[in-house]
Amino acid sequence: MTKQEKLALQKAACKVRMGVIESTHGAKAGHPGGSLSAADMFAYLYNKELRVDPADRDRFVLSKGHTAPGLYSALAYRGFFPVEDLPTLRHIDSYLQGHPNMNTVPGVDMSTGSLGQGVSCAAGMAKAAKYLNKDNVRVYTLLGDGEIAEGEVWEAFLFAAHYKLDNFCVIIDLNGLQIDGATKDVMNTDPVNSKLRDFGFRVVSIDGHDFAQIEDAFQYFHAQTGAPTAILMHTTKGKGVSYMENSVGWHGKAPNDEEYKIAMDELQAHMAELEAQE
Repeated sequence: MTKQEKLALQKAACKVRMGVIESTHGAKAGHPGGSLSAADMFAYLYNKELRVDPADRDRFVLSKGHTAPGLYSALAYRGFFPVEDLPTLRHIDSYLQGHPNMNTVPGVDMSTGSLGQGVSCAAGMAKAAKYLNKDNVRVYTLLGDGEIAEGEVWEAFLFAAHYKLDNFCVIIDLNGLQIDGATKDVMNTDPVNSKLRDFGFRVVSIDGHDFAQIEDAFQYFHAQTGAPTAILMHTTKGKGVSYMENSVGWHGKAPNDEEYKIAMDELQAHMAELEAQE
């Protein structure tokens, strides 16, 4: 990855984070913490990894559907709908509701929200692509580490491994926090890496805020045959907004006017630093 490519991705991620703050502040509700932890992954997916234009395009399913603010922001900055619509999140007349709706939001491949169901749909999409001999179609899904306590998740993992879905990439956001507290205290699922290997996955663990490592992980995925891939990304919940980082209270709470200003000032300062490097 060149310095210019990395800088472009860093700027894209900063914009995603700004969109998360704009939308949750506008809604006076929503889930900023997990949206911010996954912002770098959203930026990489929609600016480099996903093929979104061709007829045989890739598919992305946000299994942790409550982090819709992050997905919406990435989609808006990718040109699927106006960035100016982000603050209408969760408004009664808005197409941008609290969880992704494939029937109303351009670019959304599956309606999600009930935890565990998104990964099951994504595994089915990957199997369908194989059945239709569309081997060039890749399917990606993003889960939260709290979500993987759901039994349906592991049924989907068994399905993906049984059918050798090497076109299927599971990404798990290991930020360590969920709505009720630390994941290790609520329902400890560690060690996730060895469990996924036992279930038949090829596994790679990365720093989810390091674009070089994200790129290497997807190159690893592209090189695998005969088995699905799992990318375990270690992240900081609330990444990019100082008072939200590693704070479970920001799992599902919107910033007020004062908090909004602090967050946007920080993100705009970060953007200015990035632009100064150009």
